[in-house]
Amino acid sequence: MSRWNNLLNWQRMQKNDAQEPAQENKAGQAAETKKEEKKKFNFKEWSIDPSGDFYYTWLQVMIFPVVYNWFTIILRACFDDVEKTYLAVWLTLDYVCDLVYVGDIFMKVHTGFLEQGILVVDQARLKKRYLHSSRFLWDLASLLPTDLLYLHLGVHTPLLRVNRLLRTPRLSEALDRMETRTAYPNIFRIAKLMILIFILIHWNACVYFALSSFIGFGTDSWVYPNLTDPEFASMRRQYFYSFWFSTLILTTVGDTPDPQREEEYLFMIADLLIAVLVFASVVGNVSNVIMNLRNRDNVFFPNHELVKGYLRNRRISKVLQNRVNDWYQHLHINKKITRENEILQQLPVTLQTAIAVSVHLPTLSKVTIFQNCESSLLEELVLKLTPQVYSPGEYVCRKGDVGHEMYIIKEGKLAVVADDGVTQFAVLGDGNFFGEISILNIKGNKSGNRRTANIRSIGHSDLFSLSKEDLTDTLSEFPAAKQLLEEKGRQILTKMGMLEKTDECEVEKEKTEDKVERLEGSLETLQTKLARLMAELESTARKMMRRVEQLELQTEGWEGIVAEGAWSETEEEGEREREVGDGEGEKEEEPDGERGEGDGGEEEEETSKDIKEKE
Repeated sequence: MSRWNNLLNWQRMQKNDAQEPAQENKAGQAAETKKEEKKKFNFKEWSIDPSGDFYYTWLQVMIFPVVYNWFTIILRACFDDVEKTYLAVWLTLDYVCDLVYVGDIFMKVHTGFLEQGILVVDQARLKKRYLHSSRFLWDLASLLPTDLLYLHLGVHTPLLRVNRLLRTPRLSEALDRMETRTAYPNIFRIAKLMILIFILIHWNACVYFALSSFIGFGTDSWVYPNLTDPEFASMRRQYFYSFWFSTLILTTVGDTPDPQREEEYLFMIADLLIAVLVFASVVGNVSNVIMNLRNRDNVFFPNHELVKGYLRNRRISKVLQNRVNDWYQHLHINKKITRENEILQQLPVTLQTAIAVSVHLPTLSKVTIFQNCESSLLEELVLKLTPQVYSPGEYVCRKGDVGHEMYIIKEGKLAVVADDGVTQFAVLGDGNFFGEISILNIKGNKSGNRRTANIRSIGHSDLFSLSKEDLTDTLSEFPAAKQLLEEKGRQILTKMGMLEKTDECEVEKEKTEDKVERLEGSLETLQTKLARLMAELESTARKMMRRVEQLELQTEGWEGIVAEGAWSETEEEGEREREVGDGEGEKEEEPDGERGEGDGGEEEEETSKDIKEKE
């Protein structure tokens, strides 16, 4: 047994020895992967997308320090008790906000920008662009260490930090981004306006308390009462009374004490002028919000007033008027939108398609004839779907009517009823469809593209309709899908027994007729192209003839000039040759003079022949 135990221990030792290097290798690989990940993330090359979520979150963080400085600097400067009582809290919050400001500069250095539609992430360009811009100067001025003057003026002088208000554009940027992302922009605009009015009243209240302190508390009925009165000595009462008094002035609501001094008159005049501007801005913003709401309702829902006026003028029966009113009431109460295409028409086609696909594609893919079709075809069809709402008891289609569209049930229940309108054969629910065969021109259809049943809405039903014209236009660009849909339609009609059987010969005749029509069409196109080419050839030939005629007219007087120039050249060459001959005759002494004359005559004959040849 001891031997067996020794063998087992030895095997275990070998296994452990074999596993240890494997584990070491795994640990080494994990460490290497971590190092590679660290190497991949280079903080110096990190950049921020200005349209991303991280940048949006940082803007929301920047709201707090900016609003804090706007609210507390004037409060601490005017209310001494507030400054002295909570000095440690204020100093801590001040320097926390300064750190956030420093972090904001770092974020701006690493924030990319668009150039020709492409996000620039090169750190050298980002730094150069930011550091050479006016924004950097304003950000740097907002962080100047003016707090060092505390050593000379004292720590209770918070107005030294007024340069922190230069970072206000960051607040407006954050509010603009929030307005574009919120689902309720009108409510956000009103809330933003109220916050700005609150800050304005806050500043005015602080200035009022400071002016009262300058004039003297309790010197007259207009300034703040004397602080010796226990009722007005607390910090909360000081601020609330000043805020209430400032609200009365700026809203021009209620009676305020008459001013007694010139400083009080100037303060009241400035406040009344500001109140006029505030009132105008409030009225303008509220009217814009109301107009936006009305425009939204007019786009989402049809104008009910016009329809009611038309029904009254035409003296329509009360029963029909009530049906129309109930339909409008159902749309408004349940927020049913029937004009989706008009709402989305300002978006690009790609975004319209994406929205329509996300909303309607699951419903459209349930239709039997559209299953297994191309995705591009379905994307084209979803843009053609039109929402429709039917009231209780209203017929969607009647038996024998010519079908011009098919319907897909989005919500509600519809009944297939007999001619009496009471007997129900079947009930269609969410996701069902009908009328798909009537929009396909299938040859041999016994119904002749007519409705084969009466379908009536049991309650309020939301349907999607697809017209025959839209389907035909879309299928003209997808011939393979057209054949597939027609084949599926034939299969459905065959199961229903609504398809007439046709002979193979007739089918072949139809195919040959289709081929002949195609050939005729192609022949016509070729003839038109040939006619265009012949016309272009004739026009180019005419242009060439005109050009040749113009050249002939321009070169008519050139022949005489060329001939005279050639004759003068030949004469000059003859004279040169004669001069050369005479010089040679004088140098050579020959006894026979007749021979010299003969030679000279031969040379003259040769020169004359050369001249004639040149001419």
